[in-house]
Amino acid sequence: MADPRATAALGLSPFRARWPWIGGDLQTIRNPVAARFGNQPPPIAGYPAERMIFEMPDGTGDRLVGLLNHSLEASEQPLVVLIHGLTGCQDSLYMLSTAAELLKRGYPVLRINLRGAGPSRSYCRQQYHAGRSGDLRSVLAALDPVLTEGGLALVGYSLGANMMLKFLGEEGRNATGRIWAAVSVSAPIDLAATCRRMMARRNGLYHRWLLARMKEESLSTAADLTDNQRRSIAQARSVFDFDNDFVAPANGFHTAERYYAINGAKRFMGLLRVPTLVIHAADDPWIPVQCYREVDWKENRHLLPVLTAKGGHVGFHGRGSLTPWHDRAIVRFLERVTSQRQQAAKTAGGRPRARA
Repeated sequence: MADPRATAALGLSPFRARWPWIGGDLQTIRNPVAARFGNQPPPIAGYPAERMIFEMPDGTGDRLVGLLNHSLEASEQPLVVLIHGLTGCQDSLYMLSTAAELLKRGYPVLRINLRGAGPSRSYCRQQYHAGRSGDLRSVLAALDPVLTEGGLALVGYSLGANMMLKFLGEEGRNATGRIWAAVSVSAPIDLAATCRRMMARRNGLYHRWLLARMKEESLSTAADLTDNQRRSIAQARSVFDFDNDFVAPANGFHTAERYYAINGAKRFMGLLRVPTLVIHAADDPWIPVQCYREVDWKENRHLLPVLTAKGGHVGFHGRGSLTPWHDRAIVRFLERVTSQRQQAAKTAGGRPRARA
């Protein structure tokens, strides 16, 4: 596990689960259960909102939809872009929770709906996948420089976090001028190992639930699918079948094994040059912690791993606050990086501006 000094450096107490969400499974299902039974999402309705459309420059005509919320007071905080996970969208509870916490502290927040997800679905013929980092690159390139004048930070969850880490690894030093910081929460950095874990007998209920949602999402009315593709989606009996018979061939990877090998973020993590907080729980029922234990964290000083014993998958519902523990970690990390950038700029006699 990671050095406990990582949490101490952020001014955080170690994660301890809040009753009744005890154990990795209950931590994991808390958000879906809360959404199903109508729990009120964190209050962000009072923050000015702006709908944004991002044209994808790949000839498909696809457009991604984002929702930008501004803080209530003028500030020079970085713009934070949130990237949802598999079958998620801008209104997933974990997205709303993080957005609320950041907005309270003066950060503008952009919640992106990936290709074919949520409000983007009716504007897209194609669909996102774990390695479609080019879409994130296109969104960031299209941002008005005025929005990112105070800097830019990325936060990714689950599959969206894998995409974000892959993107940052691909960009290497090219990302450091504009992107100040990044945070990954529960990323499936080894896609093959994650697929095997998801199909394990103990995860049968999760597997059926997730596969059903994946099928529903991929069969949107705007999707440009052949009859064979529709048949492959309908006949898939596992996540592996879905990836092998639909996702991989539709995106030029041919097989699920090749799709997993090319797009897993673990092989890109040594290339990141942006300060990046990596959060994962050992009791995540979907993603084996061994994937994280195999990473040589000392190889890359830009990575700060926080690997907790408990917390589930994008759970981290901890004692002492209704705000998820990972949201508190995100805020502390961004505050630390922002402070360092601003102090460095003062020392140099300037203002910490992001380069276009």
